[in-house]
Amino acid sequence: MAKQRGATPTRDRKRGRTRGAPGGGRFKPCPFCRDKVDVVDYKDLASLRRAISDKGKIRSSRVTGACRRHQSQLARAVKRARELGLLPYVADR
Repeated sequence: MAKQRGATPTRDRKRGRTRGAPGGGRFKPCPFCRDKVDVVDYKDLASLRRAISDKGKIRSSRVTGACRRHQSQLARAVKRARELGLLPYVADR
């Protein structure tokens, strides 16, 4: 393999290290843990609507900021609310 002229690979590697870590923002606490919520209720439509996107998809824990325990409870509550007709499965056009 021939040697390339121009930028040296060691300089490129070093340049990548000087930047901050990807997603190096500050820690976002779980909103349910902060409010001391034990169980996410399927009848609490205000918090459930914040957890679904405008297309009707359940948002990830990175977006909602919920911990693993509350994110799984949140997903289960959204699915129950959809089944009972409290939340839509898909967004209106």
